[in-house]
Amino acid sequence: MNILFIGDIVGQPGLDIVRMWLPSLQKKYRTDLIIANGENLSDGKGCTEKEAKQLFDLGVNVITGGNHTWDKQQSQDYLKKDTRVIRPLNYPRGTHGNGYTIIDTSVGKVCVLNLQGRAFMAPIDCPFRSAEWLITKIKNEVKIIFVDFHAEATAEKLALANFLDGKVSVIVGTHTHVQTSDERILKNGTGYITDVGMTGPYDSVIGMKTEAAINRFLYQTPQKYQTATDNVHLSGVFIKVDEKTGKTLLIERLFIPEFDRSENNIDE
Repeated sequence: MNILFIGDIVGQPGLDIVRMWLPSLQKKYRTDLIIANGENLSDGKGCTEKEAKQLFDLGVNVITGGNHTWDKQQSQDYLKKDTRVIRPLNYPRGTHGNGYTIIDTSVGKVCVLNLQGRAFMAPIDCPFRSAEWLITKIKNEVKIIFVDFHAEATAEKLALANFLDGKVSVIVGTHTHVQTSDERILKNGTGYITDVGMTGPYDSVIGMKTEAAINRFLYQTPQKYQTATDNVHLSGVFIKVDEKTGKTLLIERLFIPEFDRSENNIDE
């Protein structure tokens, strides 16, 4: 099974570069499933039906979330009615939305699971135990489990990866918006990368216009969030998974500038 994951898409610049590149990436990798983290889709905060529809129309199958999923009321309302848009499973019971979804692809079923870390983030339920519960629940239904772990701390991401190695197919980290170069297959067959990185404007502070971001630190007061616009890149990973065993066979990191037309990145 060929899976493409697109890292944290930030606002309209992120949507535009996905629109530009996704058709050629689908062709190059012969994708069976496309997943994207969309917690920053709506001008950097949340994901409303308007932005989600654009991604689905482009061929994305599942949109994952994170702590910014809740920043717009419209995002919370949308979670109630579209199971293709998920939020971290380990939010307290009764929170709107679903923490996982099971997708039927042409080559088999896939469970896409969203989790959120607790180090330097909100004190929500345990992502380790939440994952353990779900794996037990679906073990007879699905062989391939893909995890988006939305977390701040590298140590927490690595700890979860080792805890779940061999129990899930893939664990990709999101949230920091900085791509790491540690993609690999763990000893029991789980594909892993600490952070996929940001799909959006890199002349920024993790997607935000630099002046407002600097002023937050200078004055320690709230500043209006404004999405930056320049030096846009697409960050992602391509993963090939064995449908019979659920183990990762290949994981390849992608970091594509807006106007890169090299033969390594596009099939003419």
